[in-house]
Amino acid sequence: MELASKKSSRLWRTFDMRVEYVCTVVEELVQQAGNLGMMASEDKVYSRNQVLKQLGIHDFVPDRAEQVPASIPDILEKLADYAVEQKQIENLLEEREQLTSSLMNVFIPQPSVVNHRFYEKYEKDPVEATDYFYELSQNSNYIQTKRIAKNIYYQVESQYGNLDITINLSKPEKDPKEIEKEKQRKMDASYPPCLLCMENEGYGGRIGHPARSNHRLIRVPLEGERWYLQYSPYVYYNEHCILLAEEHRDMKIQASTFKRLLVFVEKYPHYFMGSNADIPIVGGSILSHDHYQGGRYEFTLAKAPADYSFSLTDYPDVQGLVVKWPMTVLRLRSGSQENLVNAADMILKKWKDYNDPVRDIQAYTKGTAHNTITPIARCRGDEYELDLVLRNNRTNEEHPEGIFHPHADVHHIKKENIGLIEVMGLAVLPKRLAEELKEVERYLLKDDQKVEPAHLPWAKELKKKYGEQTDEEQADAIVKTEVGKKFLRVLEDAGVFKRDVNGQKGLEAFIKTLNQGS
Repeated sequence: MELASKKSSRLWRTFDMRVEYVCTVVEELVQQAGNLGMMASEDKVYSRNQVLKQLGIHDFVPDRAEQVPASIPDILEKLADYAVEQKQIENLLEEREQLTSSLMNVFIPQPSVVNHRFYEKYEKDPVEATDYFYELSQNSNYIQTKRIAKNIYYQVESQYGNLDITINLSKPEKDPKEIEKEKQRKMDASYPPCLLCMENEGYGGRIGHPARSNHRLIRVPLEGERWYLQYSPYVYYNEHCILLAEEHRDMKIQASTFKRLLVFVEKYPHYFMGSNADIPIVGGSILSHDHYQGGRYEFTLAKAPADYSFSLTDYPDVQGLVVKWPMTVLRLRSGSQENLVNAADMILKKWKDYNDPVRDIQAYTKGTAHNTITPIARCRGDEYELDLVLRNNRTNEEHPEGIFHPHADVHHIKKENIGLIEVMGLAVLPKRLAEELKEVERYLLKDDQKVEPAHLPWAKELKKKYGEQTDEEQADAIVKTEVGKKFLRVLEDAGVFKRDVNGQKGLEAFIKTLNQGS
């Protein structure tokens, strides 16, 4: 009996020490939230008790001597580990995120309060308002700052300016066991209707739908409708934001799209705002919910000069420019939003019906539309600017994924849709490339290095071009430069009027139609 009692005592002591450690971690979380201005000092005890309750801890016994993580993402990881150990949750990514999202929700004001503070600051300065909301979205761990820091990012020079290259390592991948468990437990539910719907605000999450307890939206009235502003959880550039419609409806590029984009940048002149195209292949990954993307970052496209200008007879105060860019971009500028919208709508309608068989441009196949536009709006001092990127999603036998889509010889680097972000000059490349490109680097350094079969012809070309390398940094620089060239090829493939003489003749012919009657 005495031995059993001593063993039991040791077990309880171990558990008590664990609780003491976790209580210390909880206290650090509360302290960090206070330091970041997420709660008032009067709310400290209340917030601590809410966190303890969620973790099933009924006593508060912190050990001040314990060394605990100092960053909120690391603190949350420790608390999720504890919940797994105590069998409160399974060690599944989505269950961990449901818990950590809910824990952070303790410290975040309700949507009405966040919106009130946002618009109080907006009255002073729109920049102050978005700064507040961006910081809140980061501090609340809605924006996954720790994971985003893992991304590989660099720039590569080109004749069009620096191209941004990023390899996306931030989104965690699930192992097969986790995927199987999630399949077994996935609920057949239709709420929220999609990942972008405003009903995600505060949603606790479930297997198959991410937790959004710590998610807040800013209400943005636009042209008689309510839209919502949020930041992307996995930002690809500074203040990468999403503007989404309240109504769950399909994306559609039309005159009202141009108007809303321009009204938004008028309200927030430090941001650009653009839309993905509204049809498959050339559109984004979500076509079922009307939304735009913007942010506080000057992409290389925004800095690109003009090849030449053109005039629009019906819109004399709208300046037309053909942009020096691998894709086909018409840039419109004017001090009048109304005239800019009307001119853009005219170009859209002309383009949607435009055919150029010599250059593989066909507007319709059996009633299915192929031509559309990727629009991007900016403020330029007293003027507004709209970039209209001409797109076509037709396929043929030679290019079954798309005639104006990355061709097969660049698929080993990029085969996914070329959406708004890529159009502007930022390559979002898949996680697999992080290791695969390292293999190519090692191949340049020695002959016996294995390379993924998809990369082998390219790797051989590089070795022939540059010779065998002896310096790791030089091999790394070569591969990065050549990846940039591949991305440039991707953009060239997506251009409807190529940059050669034949392509530019085709573009000039299209521009002439803009001053002809419909």
